Amino acid sequence: MPAMFRGSMTALITPMLEDGSVDKKKFQAFCQWQIDEGTDGLVPVGTTGESPTLSHAEHREVIDLAIEVAQGTGVPVIAGAGSNNTSEAISLTRHAKESGADAALIVTPYYNKPTQDGLYAHYAAIAREVDIPIVIYNIPGRSIIDMSVDTMARLARDYDNIIGVKDASNDLARPLQTRVAIGEDFSQLSGEDATIAAFLAQGGHGCISVSSNVAPGLCAKLHDSWQQNDWDTFTETRDTLLPVHAAMFCQSSPAPAKYGASLLDKSGITVRLPLVSATPETQNQVRSAMESAGLI
Repeated sequence: MPAMFRGSMTALITPMLEDGSVDKKKFQAFCQWQIDEGTDGLVPVGTTGESPTLSHAEHREVIDLAIEVAQGTGVPVIAGAGSNNTSEAISLTRHAKESGADAALIVTPYYNKPTQDGLYAHYAAIAREVDIPIVIYNIPGRSIIDMSVDTMARLARDYDNIIGVKDASNDLARPLQTRVAIGEDFSQLSGEDATIAAFLAQGGHGCISVSSNVAPGLCAKLHDSWQQNDWDTFTETRDTLLPVHAAMFCQSSPAPAKYGASLLDKSGITVRLPLVSATPETQNQVRSAMESAGLI
């Protein structure tokens, strides 16, 4: 059985009006543009979507808006549904299922610092309560804790609806270890744009990308050429995207991505506190990277 998800999937920004409210019209237009550019999946309300500062009502609404656009296109929606409160994560995951999301992206609980047994129990509780494909989001840099390959394999073995991982560990031994421990059908999606070539070579299937907020066509081209064994196109596209990847993380995400999207008239630059909008230095780096990649 092939992996459920692969290719270039976008960790969507959440465009906002100057007053800080969600710009619903821009968001849906942004989702449609992503689909038109060849993006393989939409991932609303993750870190890049500013999920920590969206209210629960906004969180649910943004997911609903993305699903409305994607419906009938064949492009899956993986809805952000994580929390460091297990009952809250179950509630958000239940909403994702009821709204018609194709899967839920559930981050490892942050701040609490659960043990490996605690991580297992957290995901097991969600998987038992909500029958929806679940993608584990392992991001030690933001969550402090790191789910081990053994714990992930145990979850995948015990729960058929735990079907993949967004791996933002930046450990390039991890995808190979995971492939050997769990199998080829467990979707491995990188959370680190700059190392995606090595991640794919080590057994990965795709990327949940920040860079594809501003370069969806190029990111899709990268993954398409990989799947088609078109190494010349893959190499050229990989190199073209490198400065874009660097620019997207030169300031706390998603400020650079929102500024880049604003240059394409796809979003405003507003982010919610405690984040701040792109500084002049960030703006210069993002603009230069996008120019070098032929995006503007």
